[in-house]
Amino acid sequence: MMRGGPWGGGGEPNLRARPGSGPATFRRIVGFFRPYRRRLAWIALLIVITVSVGVINPILLKLIIDNLTGPRDLGLLYLQAGLMIVLPIGTSLLGVWQSYLSNVVGQRVMDDLRLALYSHLQWMPLRFFTETRTGEIQSRIGNDVNGVQSVVTDTAASLLANFATVATTVIAMLILDWRLTILSLGMLPVFAYITYRVGKVRRVVSGLTQQSLAEVSAITQESLSVSGILLSKTFGQQQASIEKFGRESRRLGDLQIRQQMIGRWFFAMIGTFFSIAPAFVYLLAGSLIIGGDTNVSIGTIVAFTTLQSRLFFPLGQLLSVQVEIQGALALFDRIFEYLEMEPEIRDAPDAVALDPARLRGDVRFRGVTFRYPSPPAAVAVPAEVEQAETEGRAVPIQVRPFGLTEIDFDAMPGQLVALVGPSGAGKTTTTYLIPRLYDVDQGAVEIDGIDVRRIGLESLGREIGVVTQETYLFHASVLENLRYAKPDATMEEIEAASRAAAMHDRVMELPDGYDTIVGERGYKLSGGEKQRVAIARVLLKDPRILLLDEATSALDTVSERLIQGALAGLMEGRTTIAIAHRLSTILRADLILVFDRGRIVERGTHDELVRHEGLYARLYAEQFASERPA
Repeated sequence: MMRGGPWGGGGEPNLRARPGSGPATFRRIVGFFRPYRRRLAWIALLIVITVSVGVINPILLKLIIDNLTGPRDLGLLYLQAGLMIVLPIGTSLLGVWQSYLSNVVGQRVMDDLRLALYSHLQWMPLRFFTETRTGEIQSRIGNDVNGVQSVVTDTAASLLANFATVATTVIAMLILDWRLTILSLGMLPVFAYITYRVGKVRRVVSGLTQQSLAEVSAITQESLSVSGILLSKTFGQQQASIEKFGRESRRLGDLQIRQQMIGRWFFAMIGTFFSIAPAFVYLLAGSLIIGGDTNVSIGTIVAFTTLQSRLFFPLGQLLSVQVEIQGALALFDRIFEYLEMEPEIRDAPDAVALDPARLRGDVRFRGVTFRYPSPPAAVAVPAEVEQAETEGRAVPIQVRPFGLTEIDFDAMPGQLVALVGPSGAGKTTTTYLIPRLYDVDQGAVEIDGIDVRRIGLESLGREIGVVTQETYLFHASVLENLRYAKPDATMEEIEAASRAAAMHDRVMELPDGYDTIVGERGYKLSGGEKQRVAIARVLLKDPRILLLDEATSALDTVSERLIQGALAGLMEGRTTIAIAHRLSTILRADLILVFDRGRIVERGTHDELVRHEGLYARLYAEQFASERPA
């Protein structure tokens, strides 16, 4: 499945068919059609009526020829010719109705499939997205789902229509003459077996083609985004990017050629056989007539060869469709591979919803231990290194856990708790556990005494506001980005939040004010402006619990002073946990937690920790002492 994580060993899911994936995949496909079984019944009925009526014309042709070579009844001829005119008109009208119903059902199934995949991905844990490239996910929703569209919209109806056509035609041929029928169908078992073998190869190549298409999508998404282009230009790697894309594009082209050419010689052979088969019918029928067989007439030969031509086209379609279906099953396997992934983090059966009116926002960590699934780093423990060197033996290496160990603290309403420590010490991981982006391995994270694992995810998300250093804005207007927090917000509320974030005046200077498009990830705005929009968005949400990854880190001193004032007002009566990179945040904190290697090694106020002369005092001397608080 995925490279570098619990999803498997590669950047894309394994494309080999899983044991039993064929029947399982087929059952999943049928499940998507089940809600439309009434319309499917109508489609089946219309198909059966259409193909059954289609058999009548060759029979009428036989009767007309036998009439002309026999009794020559003019009234009967009028009736027979009239039926040959009326029946095709009726079947054409029924065919249009059937085609409309087939397309409606097919498109509804496609909508359901696309929505099911997107909805399922919305509930996948953060870990899945950190270990899967965005281009690969986009390829599943776009390329793979679109790749099965023709199978979903056309093939099911085509299969039934062709099968019904073959069945009714064979019955009519047997009624005319069983010997000619056996001659016509004698080679079909051989063709069916070869088709099955060709289909299996097509399925494998289709999977490889979609994998290459996903790789092209991923390369395009990564290299042609604003960030990717900036990186390419500033490192002078345009030609390297072109060569990388060119190699994968050529591989994709070769696979698509191979996919299209699989079985072409075989189908050419089938077409040739179908073309020369009437000659064998004429030869056998002629021999029977010359030999005096009265059961075979000229009308029989004409009707039989007409039925034979009607038989060969749907037979060829059935054989080729089988190959197409095998190719489509590879795409369905890729789609269902995502749908079958169980979200690690989901609502408990007895999950409760937080009541905003009663929520205090008391956040408590009780003996929390957490490990990421990635391989831990091997590090030497300093005390043991010194002892080993003294004793002249090998330095012992201890595998350092990658995560958190025995984290205990309380963050009370109205408090600002600052998390401080070296990079990789576990500060961000701690904040991820509160909104359940990850779940703890041991211990509990509680809000108002309720374990977050017993709180509904949507309810939890509504009461927690997050502002990170890396602000994400949609390629939409400023107004739409702000309303993401509160879709029904009035303009008065939006402007008030923007003013509190010191952003309203700047927005009014933009070309279209609040309707200005900010560009992908907000690249039309400066870093400080994006940060202020993000803060305004959280202000509009008005959460009870705030998680700040140094929300003012990208701002100049003047903007920082303004926003610190806005945040100070926002923090009143709310619980705020901030990863601190600025002295101004640390000095205002009610409690400072000092992290090192996944543990809280010190806690207290600024003055207490400086007097303690431990890790915090060193960090303060190295990083913060030269700063002037805003």
